[in-house]
Formats: sequence, C-alpha cells, structure tokens
Amino acid sequence: MTKTPFSFDITGKEKNARAGVFHTPHGDIPTPVFAPVGTQATVKSLTPAQLAETGASLVLSNTYHLYLRPGADLVAEMGSLHEFMQWPQPMLTDSGGFQVFSLSDTRKIDEDGVTFKSHIDGSSHRFTPESSIKVQEQLGADIIMAFDECATPHDLEYNQRAVTRTHNWLKRCVAAKSREDQALFGIVQGGVFGDLRKASAEFVSSMDLPGTAIGGLSVGESKAEMHAMLDLLHPLLPADKPRYLMGVGSPEDLVNGVLRGVDIFDCVLPTRLARHQSAFTPTGRINLMNAGFARDKMPIDDTCNCYACQNFTRAYIRHLVVAKEMLASTLISIHNITFLINLMKNIRQAVMAGNFEQFASSFLQSYKTNRK
Repeated sequence: MTKTPFSFDITGKEKNARAGVFHTPHGDIPTPVFAPVGTQATVKSLTPAQLAETGASLVLSNTYHLYLRPGADLVAEMGSLHEFMQWPQPMLTDSGGFQVFSLSDTRKIDEDGVTFKSHIDGSSHRFTPESSIKVQEQLGADIIMAFDECATPHDLEYNQRAVTRTHNWLKRCVAAKSREDQALFGIVQGGVFGDLRKASAEFVSSMDLPGTAIGGLSVGESKAEMHAMLDLLHPLLPADKPRYLMGVGSPEDLVNGVLRGVDIFDCVLPTRLARHQSAFTPTGRINLMNAGFARDKMPIDDTCNCYACQNFTRAYIRHLVVAKEMLASTLISIHNITFLINLMKNIRQAVMAGNFEQFASSFLQSYKTNRK
C-alpha cells in the first residue's frame, strides 16, 4: 500500500481544544488555522505576495466557480491551481456542492447527482460524486471535499434524505478518487438534529479518511444550535484527524469553534467585510466610512503588525473609501486577514501554554459583536 503524504500531529491540548500540524505535499499547516477564500483562484483584491505576508498557510478555492470558468481542463493544463494562481503553499477545494445547492431555483437533485444551470450564462451542467472528484483532481489542491448535500438546518425530513444521499455519495467519492497526493475529507451533515449528526459522524468516521469536515452549520441556525452540534460531535469524530468547520470565520466563531475541538476554518468574511469598509479590531468591527475617522491618526488597530496598520491611518483609509479607490479594499483586506491569522496564532500559543480557556474568556468578553 502506498504511504500517504498526509499526517496530523497533535502538539498540544487543553480540554477539547487542540494545537497541531497537518502535513501536506505543499507544506505544513499549523492548526488551528483560518483559510482565506480564493473563490476564483484569487483572494479578492490581494496579490499572492500580499497574501503570504499576512501569514496565511492554507487557501480555499471553489470547484463550482472554477469548473464554470476558466474550466478544470485549462487549470490542469497550466499545472494545477498552485501554478495557475502562483500560490505555492497548501490549498483546499470544496466539492461545489454548497454552491450547487444554493441554486435552489435552477437545480434538480436525484440519487445520482445534481443538474443545475450556470449563474453565468444559464447553460445546463451536471455534477455527480465522480465528476466532482475528477474536477478536484484536475485542480490539484492538497485537500479535497466529498460531494455532499447541504440542507436547510431545521427541516427534519429534508435532512434525513440529505444525510442518506451524502453518505451514499461519499462512498462513490472514495471509489472515484485516484490521486494519492490529495487528502479527501468526508462531510458530516444533519442540520440541528442530534441523532442525524451522530449517525453521520459515525458513518463518515468509518471511512477512515485523512480528515473530517463539518458542513451545514452557519447556514441559518442560531449560535447556540451550532455550538450544541459541535459539542455533540467532538467525542464522535476521530481524535487523531483534523476537523474542518466549513464556511465559518468571524472572530468569535473561531474562538468558540476551537473551544469545541475544531482545527480548520474558512470563510469569505474578511474580504467581504473589507469591500463594505468594515475592519476587525480586538473590541469588535469598525466601519471606516464613519465620519468620526476623517481626522483619526490611529491605524485600524494599533496592536496589529500588518502592512496597512504599520503604514496608514484610519483617516487615509477613510479617504480611500470615500473616494472609491480600490486600494481601500486591499488595505482593509490585508488587515482583516492578518487579524484572523494572528488570532489563530495566539490561540495555538494559548493551547500549547495551557491557558486557552482564559484567553478565550478574555477575548469573548472584550470582542463586541454588535459594535459598528
């Protein structure tokens, strides 16, 4: 049997929180880790060099979008996503399932797969577990996702069907996978229903894959419901494999996720907020459009080491926002991503030192989610 190039070392633990390293062909990923999202083979408004300066060690790209444009064949011809977008470090691709299922008005689900219409030109396309794996193998990311069905969180009958289909599709994904240099993660589904989540965790764990993803959260349920599902899943998932909570990336959610045993996170939030003039600070978000920043000589965050905070004032960045200059989104994106990367670094250090619960309590008390 060929030796897998992937392994996970846990280097520190404090109750459910873990610090570790996930080893991949394109480098090591210290965990817990936040992955910025490069939906279309680019993290919006940043060059790869600027992204590297934030300290990012893992980037996510989107199978659905890259399948439609420029096409997986072209990316493979260019030597994989790493070569195409000039990102030499580890990458992750989702299966396209979440985007397909978001097209509720233009897609049709059956037991074999999903037929959907392109949001670009209305053309008809079809994804199956096998075709999703094929596209992801052409894209060439280090971590790839099984094709799954993400259901609305509170619909019991829908979630029952979706879990069964997700499990059947996972078996087909495992059978279709052919590259040894990619780690396939199965995805636990089940909405906010504990019995479904338990059954899904047990099934996905039985496949003995390099890691486990948790899907179908942060899609409309309450924070309390999300936390309850994470608490339930922690003892059910393999302790020696990384856990990836899909699509979650607000600072308070990162801290609460690590408290519940999560190792990997991704989200479009830091760059999306930047395009709406919103920046993270240790006490909550601020909106740099506000007139109160017009003569503010402070950086966005005087505790931050990013390029934006080391060189520019809130007054200057607000000027860029008001003038509708592209540099505003770039600088705020650099800051927001750096903020989350540094938060994860501080979390890892706190777990290793055995004082993460104290760190988490202090952070959550200071960070005001309703601050604007």
